Amino acid sequence: MTNPRRKPTLRSVAMPAEHGGWGLTLEPGILGVLLAPSAAGVLLAVGAVLAFLLRTPLRLVLLRQLRPGERAPTTEVGQARKQLASQVAIAELVAIGFALAGAAILARDSNWIWPLVVAMPMFAIAFVYDLRSSSRHIVAEVIGSVAVASVAAMGTLAGGGSGALALGAWLILGARVFSSIPHVRAQIQRIHGREPASRPGIIGDLAAVWTAALAVLLEPSLTFGAAAIVVLVVVQRITLARPPRPAKVLGVRQMILGFAVVGATALGAWLS
Repeated sequence: MTNPRRKPTLRSVAMPAEHGGWGLTLEPGILGVLLAPSAAGVLLAVGAVLAFLLRTPLRLVLLRQLRPGERAPTTEVGQARKQLASQVAIAELVAIGFALAGAAILARDSNWIWPLVVAMPMFAIAFVYDLRSSSRHIVAEVIGSVAVASVAAMGTLAGGGSGALALGAWLILGARVFSSIPHVRAQIQRIHGREPASRPGIIGDLAAVWTAALAVLLEPSLTFGAAAIVVLVVVQRITLARPPRPAKVLGVRQMILGFAVVGATALGAWLS
């Protein structure tokens, strides 16, 4: 029998359940540092990871309503879990504050703050979905991921890159989000034996291609990155025509495709 009074573990309140979010969180920070290397960009990348981790304890602290059918824990266990989550959230908030302060001090261009300002409403919308236990909604996933992609623009500007390169990098990773999130959702439905709707994937792929094209019009050195988006769309379309693979295979494939987009984008910028 399990002990109903056992203490909550740090992992249970600190580690996010959205394993696929790791790649979408790491990619922007890495791209920003590759496009314009700087200590400020590294700090912003670290801050993005901490913000991703912060969602889990902060949600536990602020959530007021349980999902339908979920059994509430005992008062003692619930209070202990909430207290530990509060401590973790405070520690991560302080660490994020230090990361942002360090980035502000070390940045070569103070304009790195503007992508964060633009992304904040998107972060807020995604977090409202979190508090409603609707973080898996496609709107929340797309908006939240596009907001995280702004870290690529922040890192690029902080490292002294141009505004066109920064915005273009954000657009390339936004294109990756538009295509990949509907694709992953469709594949998960197929894994569970359900037939997914085709419209979200088609709209997502079209939006991805148009967004990547806009990035190239803005900054021609991002042509390799845009080409990688087209390859990503094609690969995902091919895999949709084949029997679905296990979720772990899907996750690994998405990380490979995502980092390939980052690598191609950076390589194109270096060669131009």
